[in-house]
Amino acid sequence: MLNKKTIEDLTGLKGKKVLVRCDFNVPLRDGVITDENRLVGALPTIKKLMSDGAKVILCSHLGKPKGEPKPELTLAPVAKRLSELLDTDVKFADDANVVGENAKAIAASLQDGEVMLLQNTRYRIEETKYGKDENAADFAKDLAALADNQVFVNDAFGTAHRAHCSNVGVTKFMSENAVGYLMEKEIKFLGNAVNNPQRPFVAILGGAKVSDKINVINNLLEKVDI
Repeated sequence: MLNKKTIEDLTGLKGKKVLVRCDFNVPLRDGVITDENRLVGALPTIKKLMSDGAKVILCSHLGKPKGEPKPELTLAPVAKRLSELLDTDVKFADDANVVGENAKAIAASLQDGEVMLLQNTRYRIEETKYGKDENAADFAKDLAALADNQVFVNDAFGTAHRAHCSNVGVTKFMSENAVGYLMEKEIKFLGNAVNNPQRPFVAILGGAKVSDKINVINNLLEKVDI
């Protein structure tokens, strides 16, 4: 059983603004997306919200601009490709400060079933400082305000392990919080794999930062065969 409110639990979304944290951290080459699996993975959640008549506000990070608006890390190519995949105009708010006047104007004008995408959340240095810098909460509050503090859906499993403004901070200012289809799928898969595995159970871990994985390793040692 998934101990989380899911997108299927959300009701009465017609006319409501929904902020969705996606993982659009896609590889780019000369401004062209070379692998769009993460975009395709987000489509079921976005389409569900659109069909329910929500006003959909998407946000994501891309790369590591470290608080600077770097043109090569803009989400403009993502907005363009999403428009094609969804067969609708995904309005792109190209604000260097993410929650600028352009973003606010587009969010205010959204009609039921329409979609917009914010600029790279990591253009704001506060994004990765949530819980470490008291000023970072203001960015989270501004993101939530774009959606009138109504509904937040987290569908970015790849960044769920980090407490950033756009995935943790915003939850403090929303009336409802839920996980999207992609997040639900990943949580269920991992839950079954760890709690009810088919044996022999082998765990393979990768990544450079061993310190980040010590707790995971200690937990898995009690469960794996190899």
